Amino acid sequence: MERPILAAFLSCKETSLTDEEKKIFAKYNPLGITLFGRNISSSEQVKKLCSEIKETVERDDILIAVDQEGGRVRRLQGNGFYDEVSQSRIGALPCNEARQAAVLHSQLICHDLEKVGLNMNFAPVLDLDYEYTTLALKGRCLGSNPQKVADLGKLMVNTYVKNGICPCIKHLPGHGRAKCDPHLGLPIISDDLKTLENDFFPFQKLFDAPAGMTAHILIEKIDDAFPTTLSSKVIQNVIRGIINFKGLLLSDALDMKALKGTFSEKVRAALDAGCEAICYCSGQKDGLLEVCENCTNLADNSLIKFANIKNILQNNSNEYVSADKYHSLVGNKETYNFNYDATEVLNQMLLKKQ
Repeated sequence: MERPILAAFLSCKETSLTDEEKKIFAKYNPLGITLFGRNISSSEQVKKLCSEIKETVERDDILIAVDQEGGRVRRLQGNGFYDEVSQSRIGALPCNEARQAAVLHSQLICHDLEKVGLNMNFAPVLDLDYEYTTLALKGRCLGSNPQKVADLGKLMVNTYVKNGICPCIKHLPGHGRAKCDPHLGLPIISDDLKTLENDFFPFQKLFDAPAGMTAHILIEKIDDAFPTTLSSKVIQNVIRGIINFKGLLLSDALDMKALKGTFSEKVRAALDAGCEAICYCSGQKDGLLEVCENCTNLADNSLIKFANIKNILQNNSNEYVSADKYHSLVGNKETYNFNYDATEVLNQMLLKKQ
């Protein structure tokens, strides 16, 4: 009889597992583990850590995920990894070149992940880029044209799947209108539903992606009390309704300041609202225990979606990867601020408090 799987992506604190983390992971058998910059020092070390995680939970199918979007959001850097540019650089290209670059970009990322034992990428970003989009998201979007974003996003998702890496589209139902950083506060979206259809469009076109991640945004015209991750109204009426998203729905990091309350409260609220699994990213022992003790196991419907993901992980394209062709399209140099790197902002804040 198979062990129940905890409906959570957990995290660890360092570049290898502590004895306490091993006990927690082995006991609760999480759906996945997410690695961050603090967990990565070299390709050999990451490969060893991924093996250690699988051995600890005694499952080869545990999802080991990373944010490898490109640009400043790249957990795998140097040490023989490819230098993938930001999604905005790809989206800025003319359509034909952008399509070629999107495929090559995803192929390079798949190669980087596969060689160290990672099997899931929290990408592509399908949010639209507006003039006022928060700096937390600027540079990570494929552009402001919904059709072009959808087309490029579809190519990326298909390439990940073909190469045996599970993609996770984000941030449902669209984060581009947020003017503040959800790592630091709660973005409030006041636009009406008709206006927001523009943001929903790329996600509607990728409704069949295997996994997706919620946005920590308050959409006032739909639910003026709870942000998307904790809102059954937004999840059921918009994400599962208007967008018709069929994949496994994950929360964004519960550690972010956009969400109020204790971890136990946030875990239960997110799952009750319709998230099928939650993400805890800080890697702190007390937080790990609180999350695990208050999280449920994957429901039967979610297990079916996980089975679909496991089928994806069996794919192996063996396509030739051309970094030279990629860089001939996107260029070689890009300027960005690594200090403003989404979840790493929060991680740095937490480290300063210790």
